[in-house]
Amino acid sequence: MSCHMILLCLAMIWLIPIINANAKKKESPHMPLEERSEKLIQMSFKRPMIRLNPEKFRTFIGSKQHGQPIRNYTFVVMMTALSPGRQCSVCRSAADEFSIVANSWRYSSLFNPSLFFGFVDYDEGSEIFQQLKINSAPVFLLFSERQMKANTLLIKHADQMDIQRIGFSAETIARWIAEKTSISIRVVRPPNYTASFLLVIFFSLFSIILYVRRNNLDFLGNKTSWSVTALAIVFGMTSGQMWSHIRGPPLMHRSANGISYIHNGSGGQFIIETYIIFVINCAIAAGFIFIIHAVKQSGKIDQKKKKIMLIAGVSLIAIFFSFLMSIFRGKAHGYPYSFLFK
Repeated sequence: MSCHMILLCLAMIWLIPIINANAKKKESPHMPLEERSEKLIQMSFKRPMIRLNPEKFRTFIGSKQHGQPIRNYTFVVMMTALSPGRQCSVCRSAADEFSIVANSWRYSSLFNPSLFFGFVDYDEGSEIFQQLKINSAPVFLLFSERQMKANTLLIKHADQMDIQRIGFSAETIARWIAEKTSISIRVVRPPNYTASFLLVIFFSLFSIILYVRRNNLDFLGNKTSWSVTALAIVFGMTSGQMWSHIRGPPLMHRSANGISYIHNGSGGQFIIETYIIFVINCAIAAGFIFIIHAVKQSGKIDQKKKKIMLIAGVSLIAIFFSFLMSIFRGKAHGYPYSFLFK
């Protein structure tokens, strides 16, 4: 009997560590920190922008049920919807810009395992969107280092980039990361030969025109052509085309309330908004041209045509300037003045 008891005790002593080890594994779904860091480095070498499914997201960042593990690294995550069926017009552009930043960091001489980039596609990680209560895309989140474990994972545990205000160009993302982590990323864009190709075509066509009309170059002194060209450049710049080129804002904003074509703040704008302002400025300029032309040519045109031009000019100025004031009133909250439209 004592022999059986001894064997039973030995079996229990042998099984207890195994049971405890299995219990710990069930309690902690996160792999050890060193192993996580090594795995992230390996995945980053294969692909700078790591694709995160729910399991990887839970392992490297955390989850609402299992909390967040200790992290000695910062993880920048793009929440997106890249499937064509989702009809997210800006997600592909945002992904391209995000990929430029990730590649710039990965192939930089300053690369180290303190910063990683990843993305979550809605079709593959809808439960992550639900956990973080995210109902739009794209969204850029920064999960910084953690010295202590957390019991849950909420959206407030991450820094979120305000793409409606500052856009999502690669330079903007890198600047935002530098503000949050003090890690400086020098953005290196892949070469784009489109502008050079168009420039070559333009100069080639211009050279052909000069050669064909080499005996008659009076068209170079045409005031109307130079005036239209100058106005097009002025309207393009005043409408915010250069700002959009630098900041990379979205085309428009889709939300639960519908589509917004005009940004509701004075510090931002959408790409389509610049086209709207461009058209409004053109219409106002056309109204002034009609009025000036009617007055200057008053002795050469009949009174009926002059009256039509004056009415058309005044109407264009009144209507489109009212539109312009209405847009400004909506962006500069508290602006008291309006004309025909509020």
